[in-house]
Amino acid sequence: MDIRQLTYFIAVAKHKSFTKAADELHISQPSLSKTVRSLEDELDMALIDRSARQIELTEAGDIAYEQARMIVKSLDTFSTHLYDLMHLKKGKIKIGIPPLIGFLFFPRIIKQFNTQFPDVHIELVEDGANKIQKDVKDGLLDFGIIVLPADEEEFDIVPFVHEELMLFMNASHPLAFKKKIEMKELFDEPFILFREDFALHDRIIQECLRAGFRPNVAYESSQWDFISGMIAENLGVSIFPQSIAKKVNPNEVKAVPIVRPPIPWKLGILLKKGKYVSHAAREFIDHITTLHDSDHYSNNE
Repeated sequence: MDIRQLTYFIAVAKHKSFTKAADELHISQPSLSKTVRSLEDELDMALIDRSARQIELTEAGDIAYEQARMIVKSLDTFSTHLYDLMHLKKGKIKIGIPPLIGFLFFPRIIKQFNTQFPDVHIELVEDGANKIQKDVKDGLLDFGIIVLPADEEEFDIVPFVHEELMLFMNASHPLAFKKKIEMKELFDEPFILFREDFALHDRIIQECLRAGFRPNVAYESSQWDFISGMIAENLGVSIFPQSIAKKVNPNEVKAVPIVRPPIPWKLGILLKKGKYVSHAAREFIDHITTLHDSDHYSNNE
């Protein structure tokens, strides 16, 4: 039995298809079938029931699938540790990040990191905060960037941004001429929000409810550019962190602070408790926090 046999069997079990598994593994279907059959012969038991239109695992196959996944995961962790020892600052990082946070902070962060560590490959997975938390928990990401709070019993959290949310509206909107706005003044406004799998969606609704009204959600989108365009066309208002104010055309979109209550917006780096953090990932986390701390210091001098 070898790791190749287990990897091929896992792919077939996952897809319940030799064809799809062969496509994922970039090998021929006959070669895949032969390798899985050799594993069954070595174990002297059938792992896959090939009699139906869609293949199914036998009882032995179910057990073998769970055990094979554990073995492959253990070997991956073993390899990662050795790779770090041998190559130090080389490696790869898989990060989950909501589009808005990526847009605001990460082009510069990634550019500077790549300049310092050109051999580290960074894979960005753009998604909503709820999906990112699930993927970090399931071990699919090295870490995620989310809006806090998060479950501190489940995750290790490294805070790195603390801003306040502001109201964004068309520059001709009556509220655009005010120096500050209270949440209760927005009871009759049409809102344009991110989709409900984004943390900011639930946060805005919660703040509206706290102010005594349920918001009128006119539109939802997953794209910041689309939402800002809708605001520029005076189709509704929205609430975003203050950093967004630097990204919009002030002749089209105006941002006004929200008071009574002010709404904090805190970001954190989310890691699964107990999960091994590669050297490359640790370097990137240090880079994020160091760079943001230096920016915060220079902005407050």
